Amino acid sequence: MSPQPTDAGPGTGGTDRAGSPQPADAGPDTGDDGLGIEPIHGGTGNEEWFRRARRVIPGGVDSPVRSFASVGGTPYTVARGSGAFVWDVEDRRYLDLVQSYGAILLGHAHQAVTDALVGAARDGTTFGAPSRGEVLLAEAICQRVPGCEQVRLVSSGTEATMSAIRVARGFTGRDRVVKFDGCYHGHADVVLAGGGSGVATLGLPGSAGVPAGAVADTAVVPYNQVPDIDDRVACVIVEPVAANMGLVPPAPGFLAGLRRACDAVGALLVFDEVITGFRVGPGGASTLTGVRPDLWCFGKVIGGGLPVGAFGGRRDVLAVLAPDGPVYQAGTLSGNPLATAAGLAVLEHVIPADHQALTARVATFAHDLAAAISGQGLAVQVPVVGPLVGLFFADGAVGDYAAARASAANGRYARFFAAMLRRNVALPPGPYEALFPGFAHGPDELALVVQAAAEAAAEVAAAEQGSALAG
Repeated sequence: MSPQPTDAGPGTGGTDRAGSPQPADAGPDTGDDGLGIEPIHGGTGNEEWFRRARRVIPGGVDSPVRSFASVGGTPYTVARGSGAFVWDVEDRRYLDLVQSYGAILLGHAHQAVTDALVGAARDGTTFGAPSRGEVLLAEAICQRVPGCEQVRLVSSGTEATMSAIRVARGFTGRDRVVKFDGCYHGHADVVLAGGGSGVATLGLPGSAGVPAGAVADTAVVPYNQVPDIDDRVACVIVEPVAANMGLVPPAPGFLAGLRRACDAVGALLVFDEVITGFRVGPGGASTLTGVRPDLWCFGKVIGGGLPVGAFGGRRDVLAVLAPDGPVYQAGTLSGNPLATAAGLAVLEHVIPADHQALTARVATFAHDLAAAISGQGLAVQVPVVGPLVGLFFADGAVGDYAAARASAANGRYARFFAAMLRRNVALPPGPYEALFPGFAHGPDELALVVQAAAEAAAEVAAAEQGSALAG
């Protein structure tokens, strides 16, 4: 059966163990409360909440891709979540494939996580001193990732990648950084060039406010091609499975080639596993691919839905960090008891057999999703790596950022997104994101997505055919 029926939605006029229309303007502020902001009373809908948000938050969102700028319409405002579902402020339920862009693995409000948070909060939320939780989480990460001998916790993926690059420069005494077109490593100046994710979604070449000098030592090269590097390079940073230009798996030999190239010139290889870490398998992408970097960057899953990041790797490399070495890095809330408790609860809840079962279930889902969409006459590619799923409306496989951009340019993702949202299935609101089915998405939930996708694809195909005939 289809997902539960619904009236017109925003923007569109089984559990196991483990470039489009812009948002409506908020309108002038007419209140006289001394702040130039009119208090709003009684409004409970998505339109009203977004109107309020746009008055006090730039663009109405705290992360740009949430704005629906690339898919059109008004974003739904989430009131609560449970398992595979979220409910908006109008009490409409959505089958959620966003899952906080990969930060949620077990499902929303999983009891193991909420219990851990409640217990930790009773003892205090932050101390500015060493705590047991940060040691336990660091031990859990190192135990699960062969070759990762030490870890330092931070508060975001951006902090993790920024710090890893600083460590690589400090260790090698070199300045040059090589990254790949379409890979997103957070919003630090040095890696914003050629970024995917929200940078790509909004059609930005990089970011204003980044001086030329900040990226003068950053080289951007095509993904899935091993670059020629020399002894000026401090590090090569890469998403081992690219998940910020849609989902683009590494080509055979690509990661091993990067390892050889770095070894040949004494550069460090950095895996950005903020998305893939502990999602594509218990040891992340390095275990899945068999290629071991010098440094790892983690985030998302290791915080159980709370703000977190980490960078780790070889002990000799990390010895350059203060207080033992000359490379400075610090953070007031790094390793805070809430995030470490939530992250540890997730890691301890999942065993390798759970990952294997999820991977198998999602592989079937990806196959069925592709068949449902292509069966309505729409060309589609649905790559899958572990439980990560991509969605490209393209005739052939997508292997780099240029192909991902070409797929996004046809505008079909936005139309499909809206059609799915009308059927209460929430996809990421941009064509450069991955889908994140997790442990809360059982066979029944995934079957609902497939059925909705067949209906949505038929709707999009019919509309396109009508437009072609009218033209």
